[in-house]
Order: sequence, then structure tokens, then C-alpha cells
Amino acid sequence: MNALGEDQPSLSFAKMWPPSVPPKTIQATVGPQMPESFRRTGHSEHSINQKRGKPLDCFIEGPTVVCGTLYVTDIPYGRIFAVDLGTDTWTLVIEYDGEPNGLAWHPQRQRLLIADFKQGLLELDLETRSISPLMTRFNGERFKGVNDVIVSSKGDILFTDQGMTGLHDPTGRVFRLRTDGSWDILLQNCPSPNGLVLDKSESMLFVAMTRDNSVWHVPLYPDGRPQRTGRFASYYGIGGPDGMTSDSEGNIFVAHSTLGAVFVHRANGEPFAKIESPGGHGTTNLTWGGLDGNLLYITESQKGAILVVNWHCPGILSGKLAPETSHERTVRQDDYGRAKGGLDMS
Repeated sequence: MNALGEDQPSLSFAKMWPPSVPPKTIQATVGPQMPESFRRTGHSEHSINQKRGKPLDCFIEGPTVVCGTLYVTDIPYGRIFAVDLGTDTWTLVIEYDGEPNGLAWHPQRQRLLIADFKQGLLELDLETRSISPLMTRFNGERFKGVNDVIVSSKGDILFTDQGMTGLHDPTGRVFRLRTDGSWDILLQNCPSPNGLVLDKSESMLFVAMTRDNSVWHVPLYPDGRPQRTGRFASYYGIGGPDGMTSDSEGNIFVAHSTLGAVFVHRANGEPFAKIESPGGHGTTNLTWGGLDGNLLYITESQKGAILVVNWHCPGILSGKLAPETSHERTVRQDDYGRAKGGLDMS
């Protein structure tokens, strides 16, 4: 029995990790969990169309820390929650007619960006709790279904248009909305593009291709045009790679949506570590927070829980160290941080 009250078998890496390079295994800690008062039992368009009709009481995603508060989405019920990381208190920020998935804080715009499968690319003013459309069409056409979003150090917005694409229909896309309002398509032959992350130099883009069970790497010319795209890593299982992030050492973190794990790779693709969920298999997305920017927050979507890992170095968000972007200064470290001791990854 695990920390979330279910039996969970151990996962074999025989198909993925070469014996000569055994990865470090790290157990995540269960952090804040959605209160029962916010959970709903029933069906939604999301559960019917994307979860094969399975009823969901919630499905959290898109973790993003802003000023010491963790924001997450609840896709099936069009909700965005704020989680106080000092008290673990959940507050409903907004509920609207949408299917919000990925979130990203835009430092220049001072808005929380929302990748909404139903409505496109939106932005939320956290002070007024009002949502505005940012990009809902391109060339007059609707998107297939926007999935995840990140912001570069210059303020450019990169997001994936996944829809219901897959190996049977590899037509998903990766868009970039520049600060001057112009946009371009970086990739348009994607089998279910999902999470994405830039490396520290922002000269390499990594994109999770969920239905291909892989992560692609996209070298970028100085002007931002994509070069020859290749496969960075391959996985296994029914689902596939979902949200992604990176740290100050250049390691790439990949949350796998059905294996209950986050795979960590060196910048060259070499397996480095595996972070295991203590309960549930729905590890979907992740972000950084904490006083030193080294607390990794992971959404366990099936259970509506936040998992926490005290990493050995700061994370990178929008091209900067996580503390510079999250502005988090008041988080209680006793539960998830220094009091539990850092991880010696040397």
C-alpha cells in the first residue's frame, strides 16, 4: 500500500536503461492534495473524449509557482486553483467554459498563460481573476486543441497544438508567438505534441510526443528557425511523455503520464535519474519553486495530488533560475525542503 492508498507495482527499466548506466532512483513525497470539497463525480467532454468515458473527480495539470503560490488547472471542469504552499490550502481562482491544461507565468506581461484545449491560448490576470484571449486562431482557423505552453527569456511564447493527433494522424504543431505579435509554426508533423522545454542557451527545443512515446530535440538557428529535428529519448507504456522542465545543470526532466515516474536525462540524453511517484501512475507535469528554486512540484493527476522532490540544484524557468521567476519567498520548507535534507546527486 502506498502513500495515496493504492497498490503500485515497481516498474522495470530493462527496456530502456542500459545495465552499464543504472539511473538513480528517487522517491517523491506526497504534498498538497485536492480537498474532497472541490472534487466532483461525473463526466465531462474531457473525460468522454479523452479518457474513454471514465468518470473523473478531477484531473490536475499545469503546475506553476507565482509569488509563493502554486497554480494548477483542473482540465475536465474548467477550473484553476491556487495552492498556498505554506498552509496547503486550496482556493478556486476561476471556473469557466474551457479545458485548461498547461500554465506558464509570463514575467513581461505579468499574466498567467493558459493552454486551453477548447479555447486556445488565454491569459489570466491574477489580481482581477479575469481571463482574456491571447491567440485563439491562426489564419482564421481554430486550433486542434492547445496543450502546453512555455515562455522564453525574451518573452516569446511557445505552445503545442495537440488535438487528437497521434501516430495515425501526425499533424500536431508547435507554435511560437513572438513579442511583436508575429507568429510562426516550428513543427507541423507531430504525433501528439505535449510538453516542451528550452535548454539553458535556448538554442535547443525539446518537445514531448506523447503518442510516439518519445521526446524530440529541435536545434534552433540564431534567428529561431528549426534545424534538423531528431529523437532525444524513447519510452514505453500505454501513455507517453507529458510535461517537461530543466535544471541549472542542463538536465532534462520528462514526466510520463502512465508510468508514475519522471525520467531525468543529461543534456546528451544519457539516463541520469528516475523520480518515482509514491502513489498513482498519472505523473503529468512539473515545475520549480522553493526558496532556492530547487523544489520540484509534480502533478499526480489521477489522485489530484502534488508530489514534491528536493532536488540538488535550482531549476530553470523562462531561461532563468527558478527563484528569479517564481518570486517565492515565503514557502514553508519544513515539510518539503531543507528539513528533509537535500539529495546528494554527486
